[in-house]
Amino acid sequence: MTKNAPGAIETARMIESGEMTATQAVRQRLEIIEQLEPELKAWVYVDESGALYAAERIDAAPVSGKLHGVPIAVKDIFAVRNMPWRCGSAIWKDRVAGFDAGAVALARGAGGIALGKAETTEFAFYQPTRTRNPHDPSRTPGGSSSGSAAAVACGMVPLAFGTQTSGSIIRPASFCGVVGFKPSFDLVETGGVAPLSRSLDTVGVFARSVPDAALFVEALTGLDLQPDASAAPPKLPVYRSPVWNEAEPELVQAWAAFETGLGDKFSDCEFAPEIEAAFEDAPGLHARIMAMEAAEALAHEHAELPDLLSDALRAELEKGSAFAGDQKIADRQAMRSLRHLVDGLVPRDAVWLTPSSTGPAPLFESGTGSPSFNRIWSLLGLPCCSVPLLQTDAGLPMGVQVVGAMGNDRGVLTVADWLMSRFLPD
Repeated sequence: MTKNAPGAIETARMIESGEMTATQAVRQRLEIIEQLEPELKAWVYVDESGALYAAERIDAAPVSGKLHGVPIAVKDIFAVRNMPWRCGSAIWKDRVAGFDAGAVALARGAGGIALGKAETTEFAFYQPTRTRNPHDPSRTPGGSSSGSAAAVACGMVPLAFGTQTSGSIIRPASFCGVVGFKPSFDLVETGGVAPLSRSLDTVGVFARSVPDAALFVEALTGLDLQPDASAAPPKLPVYRSPVWNEAEPELVQAWAAFETGLGDKFSDCEFAPEIEAAFEDAPGLHARIMAMEAAEALAHEHAELPDLLSDALRAELEKGSAFAGDQKIADRQAMRSLRHLVDGLVPRDAVWLTPSSTGPAPLFESGTGSPSFNRIWSLLGLPCCSVPLLQTDAGLPMGVQVVGAMGNDRGVLTVADWLMSRFLPD
């Protein structure tokens, strides 16, 4: 893998100082893509001429924002003007977007350069893409933000857009060994992003460092999210979660060593008994709401061209359509009640650590991996950041997931950055 290209903050700094032009930054990434794409298959479309044109305009203008001249990959469920918008489906194989999704427009306004569209699973569900894992091509990069995570991992771009409905940022970040940040629900604009589940869909980002991920979301929101480098957490609560029984042997071994490595920072995470009890049912609740809302979001595709849907997605939509109205009302109320319960009982500055995935990336033919360690936090809409701190004996990466109370995005990023400096000082 090519990892020596500068990160987002460094790229913007070098362009602003005159050490590099935006055009050179884009050409550097295009060369990496040309070298690695035949094996990795991370891209639906690379807009070489459009990116170079945008870079030339940036080079001829004053500094335009936090992402000045930084190349970005965009997951192919986002609309990007004059680029394909296929959503990983043959149904939309000929569609070209005539506008930018809100988040893409904000990134451009901050000086970012959309280098192209990254592979996504079918409508951000579970049907695998053709993308391979940069650490081992025989394995999946995860999903649904497959191309985005893989492209960042091997240096094709310093930043990439992703989305998460279940585990679609945190899991591929874990499998590909990069930073994946899912902000608090509804923090980043979702207009122009093809929906899967309106109660859960969240726009997030991939980067090679926590400050780079923070920079990207800052550019999209106007918030101050840079980690507080002076803040060393007094304790780090660890929560194995109700799905720990799904942890694979490689994770169990690495996680035990990680807990030991925390030293005097380690503490057991304790939630109120009523929260713990509700967490037992949360994964199933998440799955039902996702199925119900996917059936509504993809009603047109299901009605008009069902034969072009994968068997798994078609079955999911049929399952979601079959739920009775009373079940839908009860589940939505249960979701609201759980969110209200957690908001009321968990301190606003709370942060805890839990696994990002059940283990390392599984073999390509087996699918995109399990979202078990992500469902609860996606249901709650909490901010999560996966950092690549763990690995198997064979060197495959696994992530530690930093989760925080709703709105504590900067706290999550601060702890994630501290962990990176503690466990990956180089």
